[in-house]
Amino acid sequence: MPAATRIAILTFDGFNEIDSFVALGLIGRLRAQGFQPELCGPGGSATSMNGVQVQLQRPVDWANEAEVVLFGSGLYSRAIAENSALLDRLQLDPVQQLIGAQCSGVLLLARLGLLGGAPACTDSTTRPFLIEAGVRVLEDEAFHARGPVATAGGCLAAPYLAAWVMYVKAGEALAREALGRSAPVGEQAAYVERLLGKIRPFVPASA
Repeated sequence: MPAATRIAILTFDGFNEIDSFVALGLIGRLRAQGFQPELCGPGGSATSMNGVQVQLQRPVDWANEAEVVLFGSGLYSRAIAENSALLDRLQLDPVQQLIGAQCSGVLLLARLGLLGGAPACTDSTTRPFLIEAGVRVLEDEAFHARGPVATAGGCLAAPYLAAWVMYVKAGEALAREALGRSAPVGEQAAYVERLLGKIRPFVPASA
């Protein structure tokens, strides 16, 4: 059986369902290859921005030992970014982990010092707060990665982060197969190629 690849999808109260569930659903297509995506966060459950309550599968500290960590966005990202007691529980290491975030989740990467001076993608609402934090925000770009850290902007950019994780950790062939099983019927080839074409420039040649 393949060695487990643990993927922590950090999910806090007020979370955006698209961010968390798309990553969970797409990456979960590779469970047979040992991929283990799980929702994790403080407490036993989290309530989404639209009032959906979900049971969290792992505590927030589990992210420290995962091979991949993804931050989604949510209503309270700015407050979470200022919550030292919570964020100090995260001891992430981009040398050992793949780390990604989208929209307001990028604020948490900035707060944790994980951007390392790299430019970032985000949504229009979060943009001014990232600029205020000293981050260079890319205009009109939905995905960007520098080494093991990636950012995405816009809720429907969630498949870019998921595809990046699958491509880097499992290779193009398995990523293409998994994404093809989720693509709209009759549009598989074009849809998958569009996703992979977006992230391919940011994937190491060895992947």
